[in-house]
Amino acid sequence: MSDYQTILYSVDEAVATICLNRPERRNALTTQLLDELRHAFETAATDPAVRAIVLTGAGPTFCSGQDLSMFTGKLEGHTVREAILKHYKPLILGMVELPKPIIGAINGGAAGAGASLALACDLRVMAEESYIMQAFSNIGLVPDAGSTWFMVRMLGYSRAFQLCAEAERISAARCMEYGMCNRMASADELLAVAQSWARQLAGRPTLALGWTKRALDAGLSTTLEASIQIEAQLQAQAIETRDHIEGVTAFLQKRAPVFKGE
Repeated sequence: MSDYQTILYSVDEAVATICLNRPERRNALTTQLLDELRHAFETAATDPAVRAIVLTGAGPTFCSGQDLSMFTGKLEGHTVREAILKHYKPLILGMVELPKPIIGAINGGAAGAGASLALACDLRVMAEESYIMQAFSNIGLVPDAGSTWFMVRMLGYSRAFQLCAEAERISAARCMEYGMCNRMASADELLAVAQSWARQLAGRPTLALGWTKRALDAGLSTTLEASIQIEAQLQAQAIETRDHIEGVTAFLQKRAPVFKGE
């Protein structure tokens, strides 16, 4: 699936940039777009030339959520349950489990399932006028595509419930305040800022960063004892990497390390 129709995919300086490309529909999600996204992330995950990923949207909107123009009691032939489990679940899990850092460059509104895409990124840079919105209650639905999992862990129950219940737009500034956003940038500079940050991360020890993602994810749902067990297992793997040897050597030689993701 190299000839994408609903996304753009490019690789430059070890950074894969994935861009939702349905600006005429505010990058609303279809099963084709979801499947192409999943394929692009899988491609980036297995490509040794890629060591960090940027996700963004074409036009003024990051992603407006599910394309409701295709809803006629079913979503493109699927029941809602089938669509979530077949198309959304593997994409969101794949992003969280992907062993390389993902930076979301949130160029505009991220609403509904589009908010889930934004929150599934490891880091977020938001344009000053962008926002995240759990819009589901506006149409009598429950947040999905992982939104409840992300929101309650980032915000705690009371604030997460309020924002979901009231379907309030959470501005970039408030996202910074709430810990949902790492950096802000002007709309004109957003992608450049995100890609520059991704290049910095691409120069870090890629394997160790992937294992760090795994350990932190496990830490959300395990005991301290279990977390230490997981850390011990992953550390045993990390200490055998060439990047570890390079890091120690560079430290002893008082120079900057040159990591190769090996």
